[in-house]
Amino acid sequence: MNNAKRKEILTRLRDANPNPETELNFASPFELLVAVTLSAQATDVGVNKATAKLFPVANTPQSIYDLGVDGLKEYIKTIGLFNAKAENVHKMCRILLDQHNGEVPESREALEALPGVGRKTANVVLNTAFGWPAIAVDTHIFRVSNRTKFAMGKTVEKVEEKLLKVVPKEFKVDVHHWLILHGRYTCVARKPRCGSCIIEDLCEYPDKTE
Repeated sequence: MNNAKRKEILTRLRDANPNPETELNFASPFELLVAVTLSAQATDVGVNKATAKLFPVANTPQSIYDLGVDGLKEYIKTIGLFNAKAENVHKMCRILLDQHNGEVPESREALEALPGVGRKTANVVLNTAFGWPAIAVDTHIFRVSNRTKFAMGKTVEKVEEKLLKVVPKEFKVDVHHWLILHGRYTCVARKPRCGSCIIEDLCEYPDKTE
């Protein structure tokens, strides 16, 4: 795919959704960090249901740490892998209190040193909480990037590397939101909804649906 076509795709996605946002509910960088950590192998809807009960009770490193692991589990037990996630979030809170004055660090290295936080989670926090031009490649972005031939790669790391290279600066902060939403609602996994796709004529997927 050439760069002119890529720019037109991004322009259309921006025109359709000028201010894209994550579908996770949060009111602070810490709430976002917790929500993204809980969202691994879980839906945003499921995470939002759990945090809607958790955050009014505990939404700071100290208050969640004070719940204890078992107390935290009670709030997140509807989420997949909740036992491991409760352990990770509890340890994360201790580290934030001990090493970062209870604040979420605006540093990739510091974020990735937290329990349960990998590159994708760090990218989401850096992008959504702090406005970095970071691109968190999840299954939706990986699929859309490869299927459309926008940024092809055999691993999420390769797709992220390609996206950072080919996405113009003006689109970098919002591109991961557009691609996630496009993959979640239009370019879906089993049968893409090509007939209702605003970039169908630009996409290079050979097996388009009606």
